[in-house]
Amino acid sequence: MRAKNIEVDIFIPCFIDQVSPEIGFNMVKVLEKVGCKVNYNMNQTCCGQPAYNAGYFDDAKEVAVKFLGDFPNENHYVVTPSASCCGMVRNGYQSLFAESRFKIPYLKLQKNVFEFSEFLVNVLGIEKIEGAQFDGAITYHDACSALRECKIFEAPRKLLKNVKGLELIEIHDNDVCCGFGGTFAVKFEPISIGMVQQKVDNALATGAQYLVSTDYSCLMHIEAYIKKNNIPLKTLHIADVLASGW
Repeated sequence: MRAKNIEVDIFIPCFIDQVSPEIGFNMVKVLEKVGCKVNYNMNQTCCGQPAYNAGYFDDAKEVAVKFLGDFPNENHYVVTPSASCCGMVRNGYQSLFAESRFKIPYLKLQKNVFEFSEFLVNVLGIEKIEGAQFDGAITYHDACSALRECKIFEAPRKLLKNVKGLELIEIHDNDVCCGFGGTFAVKFEPISIGMVQQKVDNALATGAQYLVSTDYSCLMHIEAYIKKNNIPLKTLHIADVLASGW
């Protein structure tokens, strides 16, 4: 199945842009394969989530206003490879713009913002990326923002199950946080380490070779623990998996 006449503006989170830009390129690769016309505004920066989560609401609002300006076309979908950023725009912006002249333009944008996998499945109706092939066993991590803020559960699983050669094994306590939580991992390091250890132990118990998620922020945290402890497990963003094999 291919999308026709669908124009997409992509939002690449700051941490993906700076640390793992290939995730953004792979998302574009998949979107173009299914027939979308993809636009990228090079002036985009951040959604404002770091400031918002730290309680700097005025600073977060300033960034959020810029975000509105970066995505002015209300007829375009805004797609991002991060449920965390998607959740910030959908939910965090509600309080920032509750009594603001920006409320109406925000509400027009809000309905068009989607995380990558949910956009493919729930908007385009695509559950299989033709040619996608990945040889190996993976387990899937439900990022808190994806599961709780964006209500994303089935979409990534449907896509992964239709990747040739891929074996999907469910992880125990899939809905339990990995311990990242932005500054939580810094402010409460011992608790965060205990949580990521539990997540990695559960992943290893599945026998999977890879842990996959919609959110690179979680994967970045998990990967750091894996590398520090020389654990035989690899992490991948779902865009990387869907872009494999073709």
